[in-house]
Amino acid sequence: MDKKNKGAKNSSILAVGRRKEAVARASLTPGKGDFRVNGSSVDDYFPTLHLRRVFYQAQELVKAKDKVDIQIRVKGGGKSGQAEACRLAISRSLQLHHPEHRTALKKAGFLTRDARVVERKKYGLHKARKGTQFSKR
Repeated sequence: MDKKNKGAKNSSILAVGRRKEAVARASLTPGKGDFRVNGSSVDDYFPTLHLRRVFYQAQELVKAKDKVDIQIRVKGGGKSGQAEACRLAISRSLQLHHPEHRTALKKAGFLTRDARVVERKKYGLHKARKGTQFSKR
């Protein structure tokens, strides 16, 4: 465990979330609801309503949206994978901050890493599974 997680009450809680090729590192501190993703606001970083909804799901579930400040560094993948990686990192940090939230987060599926990734392309095929059209004659 990191030194920051052991110390005083105002120390930050660090957690990592992954999805597809995206990796998100979240730092949670008690505060009044300031969320930053790569230095910018959530509304600026995630342009669509759906992605913002995915980002805020864990905080809204445990009603911690205006009680904590979260700083996230995310890289890799696309916006959808990054939003889901952020959700996992936030869920893990909220669970460390308040262990009583674990059951609600687990039941909603926010503590489970989604292991689905893109299947690799095979030689002789157009894509991972799509081949050429079969012709009998």
